[in-house]
Amino acid sequence: MQTRFYIRAIVLFSVLLCGATAHAFAQDAAALIKKVKEKLEKVSNYEANGMMRTNVSFIKVPDSKITVYYKNPDKFRIKKENGISIMPKGSVSLNPGTSLSDENYTTVAAGTGKIGDQPVSIVKLLPLDEKSEVVVSTLYIDEKDLLIRKVITTTRNNGTYEIEMSYGKYMSWGLPDKVAFIFNTKDYKLPKGLAFDYDTGEKPAPVNDKNQKGRVEITYSSYSINKGISDKIFQ
Repeated sequence: MQTRFYIRAIVLFSVLLCGATAHAFAQDAAALIKKVKEKLEKVSNYEANGMMRTNVSFIKVPDSKITVYYKNPDKFRIKKENGISIMPKGSVSLNPGTSLSDENYTTVAAGTGKIGDQPVSIVKLLPLDEKSEVVVSTLYIDEKDLLIRKVITTTRNNGTYEIEMSYGKYMSWGLPDKVAFIFNTKDYKLPKGLAFDYDTGEKPAPVNDKNQKGRVEITYSSYSINKGISDKIFQ
């Protein structure tokens, strides 16, 4: 009888300990997201110059010099003179803070990992809105420098895509030197995520095999931060 009592006590203690640990992890994840967001919110707007490289089999686009505009919390535009203008829509943006602009989500700790040699904490964001296009976003966060190194987002209509970010000169602002947007061309409905305006009015003919990865890379050369940007830029 006494043995059964001890066993039950041990089981109960283990359950309570696991519950307390899970609660602590959840609190830690929420606190980490808050710190990252506070860092990113120091940037109210920016204008950046860079080079865009597009590697999508059914859209033949040469490497392009671009200007990128951002205004807190979620206005974002990429512009190229005499070429293709790209306006990310809906859940898609190449700005690191976009995943955190809407606070209507539950934060779930998902362990740790590495991006290259960089240790990261993994946090999942689950939207509370059941009609949200985003099903789940997984953030890989450099906890030491409060930087988002990678985001994997699963959507209802556009499959799963990844955004990878590397940092250098502007890391104190949480702004990347390079961003890569990677998606499965079979699942991703490109016109809904990236709006392309062709100068000639003629779009490249699609290829038959779309079951492969597409990649759009932006390498930034300079940022002008918090100098003010007109809303007309985003119209």
